[in-house]
Amino acid sequence: MPNQNCIHCGSKSDAEKHLTQGELTTLGTSCARVNFKKGELIFREGNVATNIVYLTSGLVKIHMKGPVSDKILRLTKAPAYLGLPTTIGDKVNQYSATALSNSTACFISLDIFRDFIVQNSGFAYEIILDLCRNELTDYQRYTNLSQKQLPGRLAEILMCLSEKIFESNRFELPLSITELADFISSSRESVSRQLSEFAKSKIIKLSGRELEIVNTELLQMICMKG
Repeated sequence: MPNQNCIHCGSKSDAEKHLTQGELTTLGTSCARVNFKKGELIFREGNVATNIVYLTSGLVKIHMKGPVSDKILRLTKAPAYLGLPTTIGDKVNQYSATALSNSTACFISLDIFRDFIVQNSGFAYEIILDLCRNELTDYQRYTNLSQKQLPGRLAEILMCLSEKIFESNRFELPLSITELADFISSSRESVSRQLSEFAKSKIIKLSGRELEIVNTELLQMICMKG
């Protein structure tokens, strides 16, 4: 449905905070807010990209088709833009986004978004910052994946979920064991065994997909040492 309330929206991005009231009114008349249930596809790899997608609530996974199966590239928590590099840099989505929880996203006209970038330097600067931060985060994660052993890689994603995604030591794993294994480039069996080892060592408690980090200091040490 069309979104007429961008001026009063409490989920504005840092870039949108630089827009004038006139630009926010234009934004409101050129975007639509859509609700997604857990597991629903937000946009699909290979489809023509006609909108900028801004996640206002929820958690999504960004994933790309590989030679054998999909590869999870990133977990993104709202508020955040989804797919900026592929939408602005190409006409076709180069990866997909799927909701990991009930989520809401605004679909913004690509032409209007480009106009904001050209006409509003503050808006453009914040978009560049967002792209740079994400790129640096991805570089760090890929470096860690290539140099850490499985315990370190698994500890890193658990600490990320705790500190950055859920901001709590107790949370429900948003990924299945198979997806978790794919995300940290391991096998399902190896990840399952390592989770059991963490539980036996009283580093975590695990019941189904409910996980609690019991010994944060030790898990952080494993994460750092790899």
